[in-house]
Amino acid sequence: IELLNRKPLSYWAVRDGMDWQWPPIAHFGPKAMLINGQAGSGGDAFPYYFKEAGVGPVIGTRTWGGLVGISGFPPLVDGGAVQAPNFRMYAVDGTWYPEGHGTEPDIEVQEDPAASARGRDVQLDRAIEEVLRMLEDWPDPPDRPGYERRGRGN
Repeated sequence: IELLNRKPLSYWAVRDGMDWQWPPIAHFGPKAMLINGQAGSGGDAFPYYFKEAGVGPVIGTRTWGGLVGISGFPPLVDGGAVQAPNFRMYAVDGTWYPEGHGTEPDIEVQEDPAASARGRDVQLDRAIEEVLRMLEDWPDPPDRPGYERRGRGN
Protein backbone atom coordinates (compact mmCIF):
# COMPACT_ATOMS: atom_id res chain seq x y z
CA ILE A 1 0.00 0.00 0.00
CA GLU A 2 2.82 2.38 0.83
CA LEU A 3 4.34 1.75 -2.59
CA LEU A 4 1.01 2.36 -4.35
CA ASN A 5 0.31 5.50 -2.33
CA ARG A 6 3.66 7.25 -2.84
CA LYS A 7 3.62 10.90 -3.83
CA PRO A 8 6.37 12.60 -5.85
CA LEU A 9 8.82 14.40 -3.57
CA SER A 10 11.10 15.93 -6.21
CA TYR A 11 12.29 15.75 -9.81
CA TRP A 12 15.84 15.52 -11.08
CA ALA A 13 16.93 17.48 -14.16
CA VAL A 14 19.29 15.39 -16.26
CA ARG A 15 21.67 17.10 -18.67
CA ASP A 16 21.62 14.35 -21.30
CA GLY A 17 18.27 12.60 -20.91
CA MET A 18 14.77 12.75 -19.54
CA ASP A 19 14.12 14.16 -16.08
CA TRP A 20 13.14 11.60 -13.44
CA GLN A 21 11.05 11.72 -10.30
CA TRP A 22 11.84 10.82 -6.71
CA PRO A 23 11.05 8.31 -5.36
CA PRO A 24 11.96 6.49 -8.56
CA ILE A 25 9.87 3.37 -7.87
CA ALA A 26 6.28 4.57 -7.83
CA HIS A 27 3.21 5.01 -9.98
CA PHE A 28 1.96 8.54 -9.38
CA GLY A 29 -1.19 8.28 -11.49
CA PRO A 30 -4.75 7.39 -10.47
CA LYS A 31 -5.47 3.86 -9.33
CA ALA A 32 -8.49 1.60 -8.82
CA MET A 33 -8.85 -1.89 -7.35
CA LEU A 34 -11.15 -4.70 -8.46
CA ILE A 35 -12.66 -7.04 -5.85
CA ASN A 36 -15.23 -9.83 -5.69
CA GLY A 37 -16.57 -12.54 -3.42
CA GLN A 38 -13.81 -14.96 -4.43
CA ALA A 39 -11.25 -12.84 -2.55
CA GLY A 40 -10.38 -13.84 1.00
CA SER A 41 -7.48 -13.60 3.43
CA GLY A 42 -4.95 -11.27 1.75
CA GLY A 43 -7.65 -10.60 -0.85
CA ASP A 44 -9.74 -9.18 2.00
CA ALA A 45 -6.93 -7.31 3.74
CA PHE A 46 -5.43 -5.65 0.66
CA PRO A 47 -8.65 -3.92 -0.51
CA TYR A 48 -9.33 -2.90 3.10
CA TYR A 49 -5.88 -1.26 3.28
CA PHE A 50 -6.36 0.27 -0.20
CA LYS A 51 -9.59 1.94 0.98
CA GLU A 52 -8.19 3.00 4.37
CA ALA A 53 -5.17 4.63 2.71
CA GLY A 54 -7.37 6.40 0.12
CA VAL A 55 -5.35 5.03 -2.80
CA GLY A 56 -8.36 4.96 -5.14
CA PRO A 57 -11.83 3.53 -5.60
CA VAL A 58 -12.51 -0.14 -4.90
CA ILE A 59 -14.81 -1.55 -7.59
CA GLY A 60 -16.76 -4.80 -7.87
CA THR A 61 -18.55 -6.85 -5.22
CA ARG A 62 -17.88 -7.45 -1.53
CA THR A 63 -15.03 -9.78 -0.58
CA TRP A 64 -15.93 -12.88 1.44
CA GLY A 65 -14.48 -11.74 4.76
CA GLY A 66 -11.87 -14.24 5.85
CA LEU A 67 -9.36 -12.58 8.15
CA VAL A 68 -9.13 -15.02 11.01
CA GLY A 69 -5.91 -16.90 10.47
CA ILE A 70 -3.99 -20.01 11.36
CA SER A 71 -0.28 -20.58 11.84
CA GLY A 72 2.33 -22.37 13.83
CA PHE A 73 0.55 -25.55 14.90
CA PRO A 74 2.99 -28.41 15.46
CA PRO A 75 2.46 -31.69 13.61
CA LEU A 76 0.89 -34.58 15.48
CA VAL A 77 3.00 -37.64 16.36
CA ASP A 78 1.23 -39.71 13.70
CA GLY A 79 2.13 -37.16 10.99
CA GLY A 80 -1.35 -35.61 10.97
CA ALA A 81 -2.13 -31.97 11.63
CA VAL A 82 -4.66 -29.87 13.49
CA GLN A 83 -5.58 -26.35 12.55
CA ALA A 84 -7.48 -23.83 14.61
CA PRO A 85 -7.74 -20.05 14.28
CA ASN A 86 -5.20 -18.25 16.42
CA PHE A 87 -5.12 -14.65 15.17
CA ARG A 88 -7.54 -12.03 13.85
CA MET A 89 -7.24 -8.58 12.27
CA TYR A 90 -8.53 -5.40 13.89
CA ALA A 91 -8.41 -1.78 12.79
CA VAL A 92 -6.35 1.10 14.15
CA ASP A 93 -9.54 2.47 15.76
CA GLY A 94 -9.78 -0.69 17.88
CA THR A 95 -12.69 -2.31 16.01
CA TRP A 96 -12.64 -5.82 14.58
CA TYR A 97 -12.40 -6.32 10.83
CA PRO A 98 -15.86 -7.59 9.82
CA GLU A 99 -15.08 -11.33 9.73
CA GLY A 100 -17.53 -13.17 7.51
CA HIS A 101 -18.64 -9.93 5.85
CA GLY A 102 -15.61 -8.61 3.99
CA THR A 103 -14.67 -5.34 2.36
CA GLU A 104 -17.43 -3.40 0.61
CA PRO A 105 -16.62 -1.79 -2.74
CA ASP A 106 -16.88 1.97 -3.19
CA ILE A 107 -18.58 1.30 -6.53
CA GLU A 108 -20.61 -1.90 -6.76
CA VAL A 109 -20.49 -3.62 -10.15
CA GLN A 110 -21.90 -7.14 -10.39
CA GLU A 111 -20.06 -9.61 -12.57
CA ASP A 112 -21.87 -10.38 -15.83
CA PRO A 113 -21.27 -13.98 -17.00
CA ALA A 114 -22.89 -13.31 -20.39
CA ALA A 115 -20.56 -10.36 -21.00
CA SER A 116 -17.60 -12.48 -19.82
CA ALA A 117 -18.55 -15.16 -22.35
CA ARG A 118 -18.32 -12.45 -25.03
CA GLY A 119 -14.88 -11.39 -23.77
CA ARG A 120 -16.01 -8.33 -21.78
CA ASP A 121 -15.23 -7.71 -18.13
CA VAL A 122 -17.78 -5.19 -16.86
CA GLN A 123 -15.89 -4.62 -13.60
CA LEU A 124 -12.63 -3.92 -15.43
CA ASP A 125 -14.49 -1.67 -17.90
CA ARG A 126 -15.86 0.35 -14.97
CA ALA A 127 -12.43 0.61 -13.36
CA ILE A 128 -10.94 1.89 -16.63
CA GLU A 129 -13.79 4.40 -16.89
CA GLU A 130 -13.08 5.63 -13.34
CA VAL A 131 -9.33 5.90 -13.86
CA LEU A 132 -9.82 7.82 -17.13
CA ARG A 133 -12.24 10.17 -15.34
CA MET A 134 -9.71 10.75 -12.53
CA LEU A 135 -6.96 11.27 -15.09
CA GLU A 136 -8.82 14.27 -16.57
CA ASP A 137 -8.23 16.21 -13.34
CA TRP A 138 -4.86 14.66 -12.47
CA PRO A 139 -2.07 17.26 -12.26
CA ASP A 140 0.79 17.03 -14.74
CA PRO A 141 4.32 16.98 -13.37
CA PRO A 142 5.81 20.46 -13.23
CA ASP A 143 7.83 21.79 -16.13
CA ARG A 144 11.54 22.00 -15.52
CA PRO A 145 12.29 25.51 -14.25
CA GLY A 146 14.66 27.78 -16.16
CA TYR A 147 18.22 27.81 -14.89
CA GLU A 148 19.29 30.71 -12.70
CA ARG A 149 21.91 33.14 -13.91
CA ARG A 150 24.94 32.40 -11.78
CA GLY A 151 28.39 33.82 -11.79
CA ARG A 152 30.23 36.91 -10.70
CA GLY A 153 28.08 39.91 -10.30
CA ASN A 154 24.76 38.04 -10.35
